[in-house]
Formats: sequence, C-alpha cells, structure tokens
Amino acid sequence: MATKELTYQDVAEHNTKKDLYVVIHDKIYDATKFVDEHPGGEEVLLDVGGQDATEAFEDVGHSDEARETLDQLLVGTLKRKPGDPTPKAQQPSLAPAANTSSAGLGTAMYAVVFIGGLLAFGAYQYLQAQQAKEA
Repeated sequence: MATKELTYQDVAEHNTKKDLYVVIHDKIYDATKFVDEHPGGEEVLLDVGGQDATEAFEDVGHSDEARETLDQLLVGTLKRKPGDPTPKAQQPSLAPAANTSSAGLGTAMYAVVFIGGLLAFGAYQYLQAQQAKEA
C-alpha cells in the first residue's frame, strides 16, 4: 500500500470507533479494525483517536508484537504545519539513577562467603580424619 502524507487536521477528522486514526512517532495508523481487539480496551484507543498518541503508546511499554501490529495498520506519515500540536519532549526523570553496579558486588560477596565456608568445612573434615588416624 502506498503511504499517504496527511496533515494533523486530516487525522483529527478520524476520531470515531468506525473511523479511527492515531499518530505515533509522526506515522499515521488506521486503528479502526483493531479497536475491538485492543488488549487495553477500546476506550484507550478512542481517547487518543485523531491525535498524537506517541506518549500514551510509549508510556505503556508495548511489546515487540504490538509494534509489529502497528506496521500492518500504517496509513502514511504526518505532515506537520505551523500551529500543529507538537509531541511532548521526553522529560528527564526526577528519580535518581539506579546504582546497579553495587548489586553485582552483593551477589559476588555471598558467593565468596559460601565458597569460603565450603573450604573451611572441607579443611575441618580433613583434620578430623587425620586426628582419627593418629589416635
């Protein structure tokens, strides 16, 4: 199918259950046939129908399978004009970055303690056997 280039105004006209377009990353998708199959329910799609749904789509964290389904629904690309709503830029998280480097250290520490315990137990058993031979 040849892809079309539609304006935001063109897309905005497709906002009903029987005629539903959504914009994700400046690509236009016809979600009309998918409304009833959407795992999150039809309301989710209807809320973003005829609009830029990029933020809503990415916030949910869709699977690779969902992204492949999008490819089958592609209609065209969005031709932005001055005055069109712009997608929200990714806001940096206010939460501090997770320090995952120390997590591996904790696991390694348990492994060292466990192996040390095994070696100590083996040495104890060996010394007990040596004392039993001498007595």
